[in-house]
Amino acid sequence: MKTLYLSDLDGTLLNSSAEISDYSAKIINQFIKDGGCFSYATARSFVTASKVTAKLNVQVPVICYNGGFIIDNPTGDILTSVFFTKDEVNFISSTLNFHNVHPVVFAYVDGVERFSYIMETVTYAMEHFIDSRAGDPRHRVVDDEQELYTGDVFYIDCMGSESSLSPVNSAFNDNGKFNCIFHKDIYSKESWCEIMPANVSKANAAIQLRDKLGCERIVAFGDAINDLPLFSVADEKYAVSNAVTKLKEVATEVIDSNDNDGVARWLSKNLDG
Repeated sequence: MKTLYLSDLDGTLLNSSAEISDYSAKIINQFIKDGGCFSYATARSFVTASKVTAKLNVQVPVICYNGGFIIDNPTGDILTSVFFTKDEVNFISSTLNFHNVHPVVFAYVDGVERFSYIMETVTYAMEHFIDSRAGDPRHRVVDDEQELYTGDVFYIDCMGSESSLSPVNSAFNDNGKFNCIFHKDIYSKESWCEIMPANVSKANAAIQLRDKLGCERIVAFGDAINDLPLFSVADEKYAVSNAVTKLKEVATEVIDSNDNDGVARWLSKNLDG
């Protein structure tokens, strides 16, 4: 049966320096060359995911923004996308204002992908995010809340302290109309609360991609809580040894860490020849 091998990036395929090692690139590229169907599912945008996966020759579509977009890797064409409704954006805006939280807003503004923020409200965690994307053409600094939510909004990141974001996470999870992921960023160690439309998940996108490619099975690799939905639809699921406990508990097996090429070593061991 044709199988889709689907890996998370940060903390899984990427090492602690947010890079793919030469060894991992060699193993995965050979697997693809031999006919293997390998892709990735990430919370990253296609812009930053493309940079960190430049060593890989992925020839099939990839999943970005935690399932909000499926994008053809060779061409960059958007195959599927999910956006908030205007009413949902208004609810998000009023809720975040009530909690005095000012996010980074991802949207298509005049047909161009942007991430927008108000400079005066930037937190330390947001500074880390902004600095890590120096030179990114998607930067859009705005003056007020009205401008912040301009365009077709699809993803909202709140970055700050756990105490400031915990009530926000509760508000959106209790509402039931959104997919909200609350976690610690593995690089800055600051808390992130990521808000998406309710039907956005790596699981939904993985099923769509599996069917689009004519595959019958999914083998998944991950490390974080946003990989739990992906694991729920995978036929086999492998957590790297640095993964969170919840993911390890539902994994088929725990494999080597991201810093020791866990995904590539599993491919080499289990699919040799």
